Amino acid sequence: MHPSAVFHRSLAQLCAMLGKIEADPDGAGVLSARLHEDMLPFAQHVRATANFALRGCCPLAGVEVVSFNGDETSYAALQWQIVETMRFIADIPPAQFNGPADRICRDRAGFADLALPADEYLNLYILPNFYFHLSMVYAIARSRGVAIGKGDFDGYHIYAPGFSFEKPA
Repeated sequence: MHPSAVFHRSLAQLCAMLGKIEADPDGAGVLSARLHEDMLPFAQHVRATANFALRGCCPLAGVEVVSFNGDETSYAALQWQIVETMRFIADIPPAQFNGPADRICRDRAGFADLALPADEYLNLYILPNFYFHLSMVYAIARSRGVAIGKGDFDGYHIYAPGFSFEKPA
């Protein structure tokens, strides 16, 4: 599957999750919520998810990395960033991703400068970080009691209303 298609599908799931989180009565304080005090807040995980899609697709397509980060932290601003990210990566012609297998992609991971071959860059750096931040969005919302499930995350799982993995007493 083409990298931009992978990102596009998961970003669409993220958009749908944000809509559910915003509408949920328990979603009120989620934007600034953290799993732990030394971790990023929810909104930053949403932004990082979108940015990792761009940080992956742009170098692999040989274009300058862009970002649609904004100063506003609201559900609408986050939705806008995701939609613009999806639009941008969808507009990259698929043939542009067919660069040489030994091309080097560069990025910064925390305080470390990275220079990795394209395949390693995508599979060992970009995708794990993309899914890490996407998982944190889900985990923070669930930790605040928001009614979303695994199907909201991956778009495949379906469980009966009220289903729980908790063992009956």
